[in-house]
Amino acid sequence: MSDERLTFKEMCAKFDVTPRTLRYYEYIELLTPEKEGRSRFYTPREVARMTLILRGRRFGFSLEELRQWLLIYDEKGTEAQNRAWIELADRQLSALRSQYEELTESITDLQKLRDDVADGLG
Repeated sequence: MSDERLTFKEMCAKFDVTPRTLRYYEYIELLTPEKEGRSRFYTPREVARMTLILRGRRFGFSLEELRQWLLIYDEKGTEAQNRAWIELADRQLSALRSQYEELTESITDLQKLRDDVADGLG
């Protein structure tokens, strides 16, 4: 990873997030950019963390779950973080499978109702 730092604006553009989102992630201590006066600079570490945060959000993890998971690396290292990741992933996979089953059932029910109404129209 390079040692280049990104500005606040570059970080927003790189990850297609709003300034408000980036400021919030800093506020809840998901990101800790380097500060020089009023300017913020994001190191490769922060870029990697942002990548993990956005991936985690896509998978449905809460920001607090992600914050706690990222803290594990700082406090206990990679192995502990990987073990925690497996537990988080197992729990989320179970939740997603349940949602998938509920959605499948809803789609089936809606399709049947739609077809019944369409058939009634002749």
